[in-house]
Amino acid sequence: MSIVKINVLTVPEEQRETLEKRFASRAGTVDSSDGFEWFELLRPVEGTDSYLVYTRWRAEEDFQNWMSGRGQAAHRDGAAAGGGERPKPAATDSTLWTFEVVQQAAPKQG
Repeated sequence: MSIVKINVLTVPEEQRETLEKRFASRAGTVDSSDGFEWFELLRPVEGTDSYLVYTRWRAEEDFQNWMSGRGQAAHRDGAAAGGGERPKPAATDSTLWTFEVVQQAAPKQG
């Protein structure tokens, strides 16, 4: 079964728009990666300042391969785009959670 990586990002209110724009500008950088299955950026609604970055992978190895290649490049490209210094992170903290998918369901068709 697949694995899920959830990156929990602490994002102050004044940095939310910045974070969302940065993710939007990198849209598609993970989609064609070998073993990639799903991505969602989850915005907090109330009671927390934590965004969740949800990705699903065929296997841990696929995630690690992406992180050491395209993932690393995607996080570096913010500096290259402006031709200057790397922009200040929008998040003040980050924690990576890993889960194995042990059960799943989808809507029934028909």
